[in-house]
Amino acid sequence: MSQSDIQFRSDMTVELIKHAASDADVLWAARVSTKGESSLDEVQADPDGSRGLINFLMRDRHGTPFEHSSMTFYVRAPIFVFREFMRHRTFSYNEESGRYRKLDPVFYVPAPDRKLVQVGKPGKYDFVDGSAEQHKLVTDITKDSYRRSYQAYLEMLEAGIAREVARTVLPVGLYSSMYATCNARALMNFLSLRTKHEDSAFPSFPQREIEMVAEQMETIWAELMPLTHAAFQSCGRVCP
Repeated sequence: MSQSDIQFRSDMTVELIKHAASDADVLWAARVSTKGESSLDEVQADPDGSRGLINFLMRDRHGTPFEHSSMTFYVRAPIFVFREFMRHRTFSYNEESGRYRKLDPVFYVPAPDRKLVQVGKPGKYDFVDGSAEQHKLVTDITKDSYRRSYQAYLEMLEAGIAREVARTVLPVGLYSSMYATCNARALMNFLSLRTKHEDSAFPSFPQREIEMVAEQMETIWAELMPLTHAAFQSCGRVCP
């Protein structure tokens, strides 16, 4: 294995694969309680004319109408991001498997703007920029560790060791890929916890790498359901 075979990256990939998600989905789901079968007319309704209803549902936390939507994302990120991601059990997941395929040597290295130093005690701490020397240390040691672990992985595969055994030497900085499917309510819960935002009613302090994924998902969702996203934002980014 040559040095050029290993890829190092600092970004995350998020792509929308398919969706059935619009502001109108919230409207017909909400109005069935008062209109019965005639609520189906809301499927073709102009959601902009019902901005007030969406704001009311969000403000008073009537959450179930936001569940009648679906978005499937393709995500490529380090394994440690996925382990945090999968704590959100309202999503459905399918991830690539190191049991069934040889894993590609693509590894995460923090970008130069990634804050490195934790200041404060648990429950009340912040992260600040590291020095140039600290960034160099992280980069050099991380890359060296990745090279050695992937070489060990290849040596076992070449010796006939099963993939599910050989993968045990690989670090959580290895990139994996998955499909993640959710509805708008589940996504709002995810965003409320995995983004740090000045407008949040309840502050959250996510690890930066999962926040990078969440930010891309939010951008996509905001285009699909702009009124719902605006209501989420104006109501303190609290999941209804």
